[in-house]
Amino acid sequence: MKFVKMHGIGNDFIFVEDLENKLVEKESEIAIKVCDRHFGIGADGLVLVRSSKNCDIQMTIINSDGSKPNMCGNAIRCFSRYVYDKGFVKGKEFSVETGDGRKDIKLNLKGEEVTGVRVFMGKESYKASDIPLKEGLEEIINFKVDVCGNEVLLNTALVGVPHTVIIDNEDKFKTNFGKNIEKLEIFKEGSNINFIKIIDKEHIIVRTWERGAGETLACGTGACASVAILNRLGHVYKNVEVTLPGGKLNIDLEEEGIYMTGPGEYICEGEIL
Repeated sequence: MKFVKMHGIGNDFIFVEDLENKLVEKESEIAIKVCDRHFGIGADGLVLVRSSKNCDIQMTIINSDGSKPNMCGNAIRCFSRYVYDKGFVKGKEFSVETGDGRKDIKLNLKGEEVTGVRVFMGKESYKASDIPLKEGLEEIINFKVDVCGNEVLLNTALVGVPHTVIIDNEDKFKTNFGKNIEKLEIFKEGSNINFIKIIDKEHIIVRTWERGAGETLACGTGACASVAILNRLGHVYKNVEVTLPGGKLNIDLEEEGIYMTGPGEYICEGEIL
């Protein structure tokens, strides 16, 4: 089974072509095995390239623990470059089917080389039923909780997956904060946690704790959710540069929804024995 390994500003993935869906029953087992950084290839997730009846191509992502998120911003940028370079799609604009629905892609090209990927991520949702939140809550905006003896304000939105933002805590990031917040009973299915430092209205720094996985070098959906929430609260403009531990993303809020622009880079290729 041939593979290609790529990364989106440090968030790394193993790509395998499965156009005929032959790996469906074993995909979680395969992901756990190949993503192991000691006994496998090592990656944050396995991404499968599949045919789609509704879009130009389909992306299926499985986390390193075998779970299946609906969407991953860094993965879809890498995926978009991969399927263009391999000839699975034609032209610099195409659609990708994901667990979070259709995503429209526009590639930045220099000649035939992909220099960046712009993804339409859709609109954020604050609805309790979408995130989902426990009964009795309509949304989480400036929601006070006690975490490890500290009073913290939470703000939560869904951008493919649930994301909670904590402002001005990026430089005070503590592992136990993310671990404790993601499991709060207000979240029915947990939440990713984003610790934010606002530089100015056009630039923020984000560190993300992914539910069940820990801190990551980059999170595209987290960057999108962070900008959307901060804009709603009046802290940033609609066009923001987001600095993450692994690199930078540009997030643009338009009337129709959120656009994310950033790179997708190759690491290596080989064969899984």
